[in-house]
Amino acid sequence: MFKKLMPVAVAATMLFAGSQAMAAKPSFVTIGTGGITGVYYPTGGAIAKIINAKKKEYNIRASVESTGGSKFNINAIHARDMDFGIAQADTQYLAYNGKGPWEGKPVSKLRAVFALAPEAVTFVAAADSGIKSVNDIKGKIINLGDPGSGNRVNALDICKTLGIEPGKDFRDEKLKPADAPRVLQDGRIDGFFYTVGHPNGNIKESTAGGRKVRIVPITGLDKLLADAPYYAMTKIPMDQYPDAVNAKDEVQTLGMLATLVTHEDTPEDVVYAITKEVMTNLDEFRKLHPALANITKESMLQGLTAPIHAGAMKYYKEAGLIK
Repeated sequence: MFKKLMPVAVAATMLFAGSQAMAAKPSFVTIGTGGITGVYYPTGGAIAKIINAKKKEYNIRASVESTGGSKFNINAIHARDMDFGIAQADTQYLAYNGKGPWEGKPVSKLRAVFALAPEAVTFVAAADSGIKSVNDIKGKIINLGDPGSGNRVNALDICKTLGIEPGKDFRDEKLKPADAPRVLQDGRIDGFFYTVGHPNGNIKESTAGGRKVRIVPITGLDKLLADAPYYAMTKIPMDQYPDAVNAKDEVQTLGMLATLVTHEDTPEDVVYAITKEVMTNLDEFRKLHPALANITKESMLQGLTAPIHAGAMKYYKEAGLIK
């Protein structure tokens, strides 16, 4: 009788050991960000640092990848090439609703996790160009951003609202944000748009060169604000850019929130762990980059224009942030 039970017992033991080994297998997650000089990359690094500090508890290892930004991250999540990504709230909205670059092809399994730092559409122009408002770009050479980028989408929205046509009213360049400061200082463009959190290395580079520049206010967008729920007016503190030629202490402009997004099929326990650890360690998180300094638990639930992932929702309900 004992001999007959032995194979069963051994099999059960092996099955248990196998299940324990599977349970011990760590979850490796990748967070798509943006260029290394922008805010997305260090923000992704801050999230990874928070969750990796608890790797023994959650068995999750997070890494950060520098990418082309919002659109790239969403497409990579959709293709299951990345687990998480940082994306502008407007890009999140367009992707989930099948608009803009995703016209007729909604990314229906895109899910929001939480919002991050506010971003400002930043218009940097050479002082010698005479540009003091967006309407002054007529006849100039302006970089709206590389094709498919969130920067370009925002700049085009502004131009359309103000009745300015790229290619007709001004020469439209398509440079990446990392290249724009150098090209501006070389005198090959008169200005560029860059949607980014502040302070930002590219903007500092632009303002610190021999060619003097100003950060131009962007106003008169009431129609755009009414039509697009993800936009809001914001301000850029000019004490972050002391070399810019600006008379005022702050510049009014268009803004939106950066958000962390994922796929519906990302395991609930992984999303729950990341959400909980960032939310419960906000004091530490805020210190990891100046752009994160003013975020709150309440602000992190704004700008989520795709459905909230079940793992994040579990934490929000536990914490009483969502009823």
